[in-house]
Amino acid sequence: MPYKKICIFNWSGGKDSTLALHYVLQDPTIEIRYLITTVTEKYNRVSMHGVRETLLVKQAESIGIPLYQIRLGEMPDMETYDSAMKTHLSKFKEEGITHSIFGDIFLEDLRLYRENKLAEIGLQAIFPLWKKDTKKLINDFLDLGYKTIIVCTQQNLKEICGKVISIDLINQLPADIDPCGENGEFHTFAFEGPIFRKKIAFTVGEQVFRTYNAPAKTDSDNDSHCSFTALSGFWYADLLP
Repeated sequence: MPYKKICIFNWSGGKDSTLALHYVLQDPTIEIRYLITTVTEKYNRVSMHGVRETLLVKQAESIGIPLYQIRLGEMPDMETYDSAMKTHLSKFKEEGITHSIFGDIFLEDLRLYRENKLAEIGLQAIFPLWKKDTKKLINDFLDLGYKTIIVCTQQNLKEICGKVISIDLINQLPADIDPCGENGEFHTFAFEGPIFRKKIAFTVGEQVFRTYNAPAKTDSDNDSHCSFTALSGFWYADLLP
């Protein structure tokens, strides 16, 4: 009988989370207890991605894995973030959780940060997508039948905000934009595909531009990595349930 890894899965609701979850669900040595998502308390939206909590809940229900929300204030500093995460991770450790799964692909500093914080609690990290070619990953995602819409972009990528990802769209991206948005260029909401029992219904609402006046910091959300500086700007496409 193989050793069973009892895991939490860090779920952002986007394409990288979806593909990573697709892969680990094929592994009989992994058991996932919870989908973990950070939600901004003030807005009831997925942190950084801006997706409404209602749609996040629908995703988890469609997948069939319990959702665990870590609710945070708007733009918490790293000390506040780390303290909150340590509290929740300690709780998971007491429940018998042994591993935490992430959808990161190639950001070495973010991986080291995650591993160090987990080690403080006595947990280990799993990175199913690590060092895989991002162009191949997005092709695999689409070939498997998944669909995802871009819900947040950096200021210079407004033209793709609110668009469903396709091979044509990826091929038209500027050369300096990672095909998976791994450098924080864009974030997505996955709404259809093999891990979902039911398609997530929504309509696309208005686009909103928001700036963040905050010290530079690492965003430790589930499949993203962003450095916020004074007046960093992002476009958001509001998805209506």
